[in-house]
Amino acid sequence: MEKQMSSKRLRVGLIIAVLAIVAVVATVWALTFIQQHMGYFGRHVTSPAVVSGDLEFFYVANTIISTINIALLVILIVIYINIYAKTRSPFTIGLVIFAFVFLVRDLTSSPFITRIYGFRAYGLGPFAFLPSLFELVALSVLLYLSAKY
Repeated sequence: MEKQMSSKRLRVGLIIAVLAIVAVVATVWALTFIQQHMGYFGRHVTSPAVVSGDLEFFYVANTIISTINIALLVILIVIYINIYAKTRSPFTIGLVIFAFVFLVRDLTSSPFITRIYGFRAYGLGPFAFLPSLFELVALSVLLYLSAKY
């Protein structure tokens, strides 16, 4: 019994460590990206609704949150595949498909990916990262509930 608790604590600690590393790497990556392309934001944003200086914050926050969401989804997929291997439940296959679809959604809407293909969003303010923030909360709840198994 104690060995099982130790194993669960180790798994939860490992998940938290991976997420912390992903958050730090995403932060550094996003800040480096913003510094390299600072001129773009200054030239093309002409909307009066854009608050000067906040644009970088919103998109850095969106980049960090979406990268953490991608990591959470990968962890959830691994957990669900392990649960399916143990139980062979069709519901678990549905969870794998659900997590995979959200993973594809997050990969395609990641600021890094959209930038690679030449698309640039600006002028959204906090709406740039609020959907990703709500998704982060929902995925965290799913991970918390799924890590018990």
